[in-house]
Amino acid sequence: MADESNKVAAELRTSFGKGAARKIRAVGKIPAVIYGHGTDPQHVTLPAHQVGLLLRKANAVLELDIEGKSQLALVKDVQKDPVLQIIEHLDLIVVRRGEKVHVEVPVHVEGESFSGTIAVLEVATVRVEAEATHIPERIVLNVEGAEEGTQFHAKDLPLPSGSTLLDEPDVLILNVLVPAAARADEEAEEAAAAAEEAAEAPEAEAAE
Repeated sequence: MADESNKVAAELRTSFGKGAARKIRAVGKIPAVIYGHGTDPQHVTLPAHQVGLLLRKANAVLELDIEGKSQLALVKDVQKDPVLQIIEHLDLIVVRRGEKVHVEVPVHVEGESFSGTIAVLEVATVRVEAEATHIPERIVLNVEGAEEGTQFHAKDLPLPSGSTLLDEPDVLILNVLVPAAARADEEAEEAAAAAEEAAEAPEAEAAE
């Protein structure tokens, strides 16, 4: 959601290329481009520290102040240095209040499944349609007490009000199962018990 904390002062830029981008980043700013709604792309610079904090949330919507004009923009793509993980460039898309947008929202697992089992997240994000200024930060899936064999599909996710699922309803999101190592130990114990029982049987018959 766009709020006071998401207000960012943007400066129009006229210099381009790798050299210009390096100079921008050297003074604590990030080069970015804003596009969408049939408008000409706008090239701007943004304050790196503030934007870096805002990008901790998925699908951040920024309220940009561009030379006194307010513009809502959804962060569409973040390019980072693969080694230093420094933000090198942002792609932003123009959005309007009340407009529906398609986004990928992370799935967050809460709770502990039944003792001896583990909850395996098969799909980390789901696609939803949501109002541009009310995009959910995450979708919480509670697995408290779920037993082995329990499965959660996309249709089982508790979507926030105003959000609509875009993925297929039967997409498997999470599986509850017993770890392979624990299963192997259990089978080995059962086999040992069976072997011991089989070995004791002849002795019992001989004693009779």
